[in-house]
Amino acid sequence: MSSGADAVTHERDQTTVVVTGIGLAAPTGLDLDSHWQAVLAGKSAVSRIHRFDPATYPVRLAGQVPDFEAKTMVPRRLVPQTDHWTQLGLYAADLALTDSGVVTRERPEYEMAVVTSSSSGGTEFGQHEMERLYQNGPSWVSAYQSIAWFYAATTGQVSIRHGLRGPCGVVCAEQAGGLDAIAQAVRLLRKSGVGLAITGGTDASLSPYGLTAQLSIGLLSTVDDPASGYRPFDPSACGYFPGEGGALLVVERELDAVARDAKRYGVIAGHAAGFQRPEQPSVLASVIRRALADAHLDADDVDVVFADGMANRADDQAEARAIAEVFGPRGIPVTAPKTLTGRLYGGGAPLDVVTALLSLRDNVIPHTAGTETVAPDCPIDLVLDQPRERKLSTALVLARGYGGFTSALVVSNTREGDR
Repeated sequence: MSSGADAVTHERDQTTVVVTGIGLAAPTGLDLDSHWQAVLAGKSAVSRIHRFDPATYPVRLAGQVPDFEAKTMVPRRLVPQTDHWTQLGLYAADLALTDSGVVTRERPEYEMAVVTSSSSGGTEFGQHEMERLYQNGPSWVSAYQSIAWFYAATTGQVSIRHGLRGPCGVVCAEQAGGLDAIAQAVRLLRKSGVGLAITGGTDASLSPYGLTAQLSIGLLSTVDDPASGYRPFDPSACGYFPGEGGALLVVERELDAVARDAKRYGVIAGHAAGFQRPEQPSVLASVIRRALADAHLDADDVDVVFADGMANRADDQAEARAIAEVFGPRGIPVTAPKTLTGRLYGGGAPLDVVTALLSLRDNVIPHTAGTETVAPDCPIDLVLDQPRERKLSTALVLARGYGGFTSALVVSNTREGDR
């Protein structure tokens, strides 16, 4: 190195992690463009549950992945071996790798990793096998029940399918787990000799058993109108719609991405996580500050916040106050486009990261469809009615999970003018 500046640049390239591929299977579409156009149009993908008859359930609407035919979208032999959630993950992983231009068979297999997030595991597969057990006896239960329900099944199947034999894992932290999984992949790239990782998450628990488990927490919306049933930060917030799907990302060290002239959607710049106990005040503000510190940024460097948006009055107030504590009351644009899909649990936060990266790319903040008025006790600048054009370089994505999980991830763009 000829100078200290060159040394700093080299160190940055060695440790900076970029997103080079994206694949999604979301209620808003099965490809990046469809999802982005639906988000910008504020087009709700929430509809009546069709995977079973929800007539006897208090919640009858959800975000469902459209036109997904497992037999034509994942290897046929894997269909009877896997849950719908894993099939969505396999499809998204295929898209992400294709998008990245990576040919995995040309890379050292022990230098590629998989880290995904899952909240519920294979609930639909497990329910069907339990029905067979009690209706017909143990000999009717599939041998794949032993693995298809397990939280790590998607990680395992993606690893096997693509020959990724490096460090693999799964994070189970409800909605927050999607950000934590991405952060774990970044750590592997920085410290474990891994050169590439597939990360993110999907979830799918729209089965009678899966929905019943979700109902037990009392936070789901029972409104039968997809346009108004999920409205975070609104005075009339009444809970959220559930959903299925998510997104998977290919992440690499920036130096490697540059060497192969790969496209780059953005940088995973910083992360922090915390746990909120019932007797403690909100930890979200401190988690945000630690994520910014991890990214070596100040609050003024952030251009937009993608909120968790639980649409529960107490949770909305706590999130809004934490954002205002860090950025000032109404000091930064805030959005929650997940109202179009419902909360996707382990897949929701990775999809928010994708949406944030597209926002940075196109310099536009999507609006929060459904919310009409911001509650007086939520001191935030929530983007309403239509997208807001603004020059963007850095976004903060927030996620919280039931029980106290809290996570924040900072992403930035990689335009040449910003470097």
